[in-house]
Amino acid sequence: QVQVAESGGGLVEPGGSLRLSCRVSGTTFSSKTIAWYRQTPTYRREWLATIASSYRADYAESVKGRFTISRDNAENTVYLQIIDLKPEDTALYICHLIEHNHWGQGTQVTVSS
Repeated sequence: QVQVAESGGGLVEPGGSLRLSCRVSGTTFSSKTIAWYRQTPTYRREWLATIASSYRADYAESVKGRFTISRDNAENTVYLQIIDLKPEDTALYICHLIEHNHWGQGTQVTVSS
């Protein structure tokens, strides 16, 4: 059974940083493509970044320079490093296992002083 579990969210002050984790189980992780999205009550789900099995990373223009996606196949985990956090980054950050079209429950990030 495929499972996707996000972690690492929390309350952060503006200008701070976070590293979110997306751990995948129940499938051959190293061959899979993983994407990060975020969702707020106001806006639809927004794509942020994708990392392929080849380690190729693609980013939405709006997050280039502040967001970094990476993977550790030994840990079956994809990470999303976010720096210089802004209040508008407040959202539920969700992981998507593309080949299985499987979504995690998300981890909440709140940026506030």
